[in-house]
Amino acid sequence: MQFHPTPVHGVWRITQFSAEDARGVFVKTFHRSRFQEAGIDFTCRESFYSVSVKDVIRGLHFQHPPHDHAKIVFCPSGAILDLALDIRLGSPTYGQSVSAELSAANREALYIPPGFAHGFRALTNDALTYYLVSSENHPPSDDGIRFDSIGFNWGTAQPVVSARDLAFPALSEFISPFVYLPS
Repeated sequence: MQFHPTPVHGVWRITQFSAEDARGVFVKTFHRSRFQEAGIDFTCRESFYSVSVKDVIRGLHFQHPPHDHAKIVFCPSGAILDLALDIRLGSPTYGQSVSAELSAANREALYIPPGFAHGFRALTNDALTYYLVSSENHPPSDDGIRFDSIGFNWGTAQPVVSARDLAFPALSEFISPFVYLPS
């Protein structure tokens, strides 16, 4: 595994370990010791995946403290454009996002710490997005920011978005429950 810092402090792009031979492909998606060596303390409490058709946009999602969480997101089938938005009050990168293409071909992942909203656009049909999450889902704490309010070009004129995601407030109307703590 290789860990690559991004322009937004705390978010990491991860090249997952993989091996390929005549049988197929083996990919290691998480290795606690390697994460700790990179300075990332992550414990998985829940794991889930979604399958999306091309141009679906899911997000931007997060959970309020004390049920907030970190995520490791990867795409073992198809491709997505993944995005993490800094919503930590006082952060020098508040309101800025980091995006990366995650795919079965590039075997990359994003580590997204607490204090970020997360979303993605499916770049292919049947894009499988897999999440390792550091807290369990707590529906009363589940929230979001409207995907089209952050000044990001999602690259599609006709996104497929749920009614729930369309009802989230714009970033300009959002009052964040997160505070930036310099390390």
